[in-house]
Amino acid sequence: MKIVKAFFTPGTSAFFFDDQRAIKKGAGHDGFVYEGNPVTERFSRIREAGQSLSVQLLLEDGQIALGDCAAVQYSGAGGRDPLFLAEEYMAFMQKNVAPMLEGCEIKSFREMTENFMYLEINGKRLHTALRYGLSQALLDARAKSRHLLPAEIICEEYNLPVIAEPVPIFGQTGDNRYENVDKMILKNVDVIPHGLINNIDEKLGRDGEKLREYIRWLAARVKKLRINDDYAPALHLDVYGTVGIAFNSDFGRIAEYLASLEKDADGLPLYIEGPCDMEEKDATIDALAKICRDLEARGSNVKIVADEWCNTFEDVKDFADAKACHMAQIKTPDLGGIQNIVDSVLYCKEHGVEAYTGGTCNETDVSARMCVHLAVAARSDRMLAKPGMGFDEGYTIVKNEMERILTVLRFRNGSVK
Repeated sequence: MKIVKAFFTPGTSAFFFDDQRAIKKGAGHDGFVYEGNPVTERFSRIREAGQSLSVQLLLEDGQIALGDCAAVQYSGAGGRDPLFLAEEYMAFMQKNVAPMLEGCEIKSFREMTENFMYLEINGKRLHTALRYGLSQALLDARAKSRHLLPAEIICEEYNLPVIAEPVPIFGQTGDNRYENVDKMILKNVDVIPHGLINNIDEKLGRDGEKLREYIRWLAARVKKLRINDDYAPALHLDVYGTVGIAFNSDFGRIAEYLASLEKDADGLPLYIEGPCDMEEKDATIDALAKICRDLEARGSNVKIVADEWCNTFEDVKDFADAKACHMAQIKTPDLGGIQNIVDSVLYCKEHGVEAYTGGTCNETDVSARMCVHLAVAARSDRMLAKPGMGFDEGYTIVKNEMERILTVLRFRNGSVK
């Protein structure tokens, strides 16, 4: 079967692009937007509407394969590609990429994506968002041509067992970090709450006291609202490097503080994402590795999650090899092609690091659903409920897609009639 026609359609993503550097420097809120001027290249304001670009591939039999190009909320920071403005890429994709797709025979997913992942046009590789959407569409095309689920194609091409079991889902609250937690507890979400701890004075506290308070509230809230006494979600909080800033990059003090939070979690597993961002990859790896070693020497069960500067498959390997994290966030749009997501999950699991198929609130329903197939096939340790910051919508998209996948897989293996 061949690809007959390629269409590229500009769209919206489920959240916004934010200038992370400006926010870290203390930009204040003015309603939903931020006050002040952006500091990251290509931003015209600190908060900009998110954009996406749909890739639609018309197949010979009339089916349409679909993928969405999208980029993370904090584009242009932490070593990532610059702000993704979809309309700028419309003509570019039509001129340079459509001719490579149209008339193309649908082969194995991995073989097809290889043609685009290292493609250079005018001396530059395709933006990670473009590679992300293209690879989704190519996997969807392969699955549709074989009348299989994308998850089944991944298992087939990576020689993985088909395991029809759920992957734990991680809900994110956005700034509504109290009401959305209540929703998560009522829905028995596996991992909560993300928390968006991206400001020292408002959310962390100069001595970390506000985060400590919040963790205590989380543990108490779970016990108060849970319907089943067995419900004990993992607590996973993203602190966006603010701990490192508040503690002046004193790694011993940081580890001591993080270890002390275990008691506040009251028996719930505790993960802290991005305690330090040293504004450079090697320095960040070194910092997180020291914190991990210190935590382990203290006998602490608090887990460190790598995020900033952990953007590519090669980065994931470097963080894992350096033992700079207990869990790596595989930030799906940043890796470019989705085959890199699978490779990253498998590498982490082979090297004793938990794999978190993350991503961003700034994706779309299409990219989120495809990520569920990847997580189920590669057996991620957790998967982000996305897109959007309202929790319910993203959780519905991811949870329902996962249940649909598992039902089909169980039917195929004969466990569901």
